Amino acid sequence: MKRILIGLIAVAVLAAGGWFGFSLYVQHRVTTEVETAFEQIRKQGGKASHSKVEFDLMSRTLTIEDIAVTPGNQPQAQVKIAGIKGTGVRQIDDTRISADSIDITGFEVALDQIGPAKVKASYKVPQLTMRDYAGPLHIGTAPANGSLVDLYRYVLGQYASVAASSLTAPTLTMSFDSGSGPGGSGEITYSGLTIQNLKQGKIDAMKADRAAISIDVKQPGRPDKLTGEVSNIIVNDFDATAIIAALDPQTSNDETYHRVYRQILAGPYALKTAQGMRIDIDGFVMEDLDVQPSKFRLAERFDALSQDQSAVPTPAQSRETLEKIAGIYEGVRIGKAEVSKISVGTPQGIGKVNAIRYHDGEFAIEGVDTPGPQGQFKMERFALKSFSAAKLMRLGAGLSNPGQTPSPEQILGLFGVLSGAEIKGVTAPFKTTKKLVTIDTLSLDWGQLVGSIPSKAHAVAKFVTPTDPSDPKQLTLIAAGLDKLAIDLDLGAAWTESSNSFALAPATLDIGGIAKAQLRIALGSVPREVFSADPAQLMGQAARIEADTLEFSLRDNGGVDLVVTQFARTQNVSRDAARSAIVEMIRAQGEKVAASNLDARAAVDAIASFVSTSDQTLTIKLTPLGKMPVLQLMDALNSGPIVALAQFRIEASTGL
Repeated sequence: MKRILIGLIAVAVLAAGGWFGFSLYVQHRVTTEVETAFEQIRKQGGKASHSKVEFDLMSRTLTIEDIAVTPGNQPQAQVKIAGIKGTGVRQIDDTRISADSIDITGFEVALDQIGPAKVKASYKVPQLTMRDYAGPLHIGTAPANGSLVDLYRYVLGQYASVAASSLTAPTLTMSFDSGSGPGGSGEITYSGLTIQNLKQGKIDAMKADRAAISIDVKQPGRPDKLTGEVSNIIVNDFDATAIIAALDPQTSNDETYHRVYRQILAGPYALKTAQGMRIDIDGFVMEDLDVQPSKFRLAERFDALSQDQSAVPTPAQSRETLEKIAGIYEGVRIGKAEVSKISVGTPQGIGKVNAIRYHDGEFAIEGVDTPGPQGQFKMERFALKSFSAAKLMRLGAGLSNPGQTPSPEQILGLFGVLSGAEIKGVTAPFKTTKKLVTIDTLSLDWGQLVGSIPSKAHAVAKFVTPTDPSDPKQLTLIAAGLDKLAIDLDLGAAWTESSNSFALAPATLDIGGIAKAQLRIALGSVPREVFSADPAQLMGQAARIEADTLEFSLRDNGGVDLVVTQFARTQNVSRDAARSAIVEMIRAQGEKVAASNLDARAAVDAIASFVSTSDQTLTIKLTPLGKMPVLQLMDALNSGPIVALAQFRIEASTGL
């Protein structure tokens, strides 16, 4: 029995010694692996140090303390970590390790003199926890040339090489200081950060409960301070590999779109300045943000940022910069973006905007209600249709020569930036009076560009404006009791290439309480070449255009009585006498016209009948008797309108 007991003790001692020896071996190996990783940084010209390294074999827990790293060729970057504790650490294969959890404390990154502006920035994370971690055993070789593009690609590449089921951090503080530069200084502190399912550079969801903002804003003569907070910041489906592709020179011919974000949400916002302004925003959403590597060339922009910005750029350099920015805009595709329920408080009052939206190329501002110098301004909607920021940048590039007058072609380029604009539901003060101008609709659309010139357009204007006693031209209207004018304009024009015809129709102007006019003009033999910014070509091709038909109608809604009343007042006669006198004058003038064109007599009689009886509709139609070049007709009208009219068949009528 005694021998058995001694034997068991001996086995226990040997086992303990073996376990102790194995633990020492594992401890030594782990320490060696850690030191090898740090030595790799030193070989690349950087600095790397740490203090205690421990590994508990039972729990497979690795602890490293007091880490300090300064990457080679990037002396402005410094990384400090108070401690890393990995639990359940395992080596998957020769290149990768895993851990049940990794806790990082006291994580700090300091970036000094970033870019030409020499901005200082730092990131601080007191506590970071990763669950179900898997990543490379050794970090990749950092870029040696110090290129900002290569540095971003390196960081994103390292990010894409790790996986974790979750990352959590109670707080993250980002601070920056532009020194004497225009960027100001400040810090943003995020609270309640979580990341779900990080794998191969993709993240299912990121969330921050809150972001507290404090920024000192530099502006000439009036420095300001911006403070506030943003709540519920959420990112769904983020893919860093799309950014890596956009930074890779090997993908410069990749014309496919890569999705970066499926959805970004944030809000509410609450911001205020020391100058007394307050901004509240209910929320922000952006969906389906994609990039096209062949056009979204971030590398070119980073190269431009790394150059000296102190020298004033030449016109050629400005054009090149705008062209590159245009390419970036062209390489980004956004499905939808919206900022909702914006409130801006100023000492003059509170301004509100219900929404600012971008969707399918349309940029719109809706539900504006804001104080102005003369009173409250309200607008239901303002929109730019098919707006292209890339085309706007390219247009600006063409206009970047100081002192040079833009060419007609450059000015007409604005038609390619967007396809129309619209304003609806406006109520605004009229000058200094208590009266209001109301706009139901103001819209202008164009399309079918021939070169840079639209061959199709449509304008609509519906608004009501008070009459203005300070305008002598409106005194007659005011004397007749009209205190406001209701204007309804509908004007459309289009060119049809198959028939080389051009039509102005409809063209309607309705002035409430006065009259409604309609005009239809048809032109033939209108060649495609007439749509030219070259005046010589335009005039040369315009000689081929022929007049077809012209039809005009005028509906009296009180305008005739208004003219009669004003004439009676100036002549000091009765209204009946004034009406008769006007009719006689029309007939007298008509006799002169009818002497050379018998068709004109019908028109004169119709006009006289139109004046003699109120609330009628006058219709006049002109049809050319033969081919009638428009330029020839214009010359004839300037020299002798009566002779010009003789070349048309005139049809005229009136009716109630």
